[in-house]
Amino acid sequence: ASGKERRMVSPVTVVKSEGPKLVPFFKATCVYFVLWLPTSSPSWFSALIKCLPIFCLWMFLLAHGINFLGTQPSARKILAGLIFSALGDAFLIWQEQGYFIHGLLMFAITHVLYSSAFGMKPMKPVPGCVVMVICGASYLMLYPYLSGPFTYLVAVYITLIGFMAWRAIAGMQLFNDLWTWTKLCACLGAVLFMVSDLTIAVNKFCFPVPYSRAIIMATYYAAQMLIALSAVECKDDNDRTIQKMN
Repeated sequence: ASGKERRMVSPVTVVKSEGPKLVPFFKATCVYFVLWLPTSSPSWFSALIKCLPIFCLWMFLLAHGINFLGTQPSARKILAGLIFSALGDAFLIWQEQGYFIHGLLMFAITHVLYSSAFGMKPMKPVPGCVVMVICGASYLMLYPYLSGPFTYLVAVYITLIGFMAWRAIAGMQLFNDLWTWTKLCACLGAVLFMVSDLTIAVNKFCFPVPYSRAIIMATYYAAQMLIALSAVECKDDNDRTIQKMN
């Protein structure tokens, strides 16, 4: 497709096309914030409520059709990432009972899957360097507060989420029209994921962050929704190709 054909489509078109499929996600997110179950009393019910918006994002991707998922590896990887994210959410419900590292591992796998979905082209080393500096500064801020296995586990995790963010940001080719609304979604989603996880780290290891839970969950759910939206790019490209052929 030419540059003009690949430009970002109208937001109105996006809302009409994808909005109805995301209604369950928005409802589930509202349920989480309305119930606001106390974290001091972990239960399977609270785990279900926390994971429900992510389950809805599974359904969002599945609603595009099994054939779509079967022919688009990146969409399958994002779906797999959402599955590991739900496991991570469940583990973090019981983080005070010793399951924080389990949750960390699940989200580390998620970031590997997302990175693979976003791909390695174009390489774009400059955004990678910027992300690396941000990640390095974040780790230096956290390091004095880390001890035991968290000293290296947090370093590995920051590296993985930073790599994921680099690959998402690299997809944004702002100056040659080769960008779509889905690439923008991936970029914004990755940045919000970093904000959410940095807030978790500072709140857990350094000092209490005011309204930390609201900040963490709002940015987290928004990030996952945007990354899930980025998975439908291939479908839109295929649809345009079919229309052009017809």
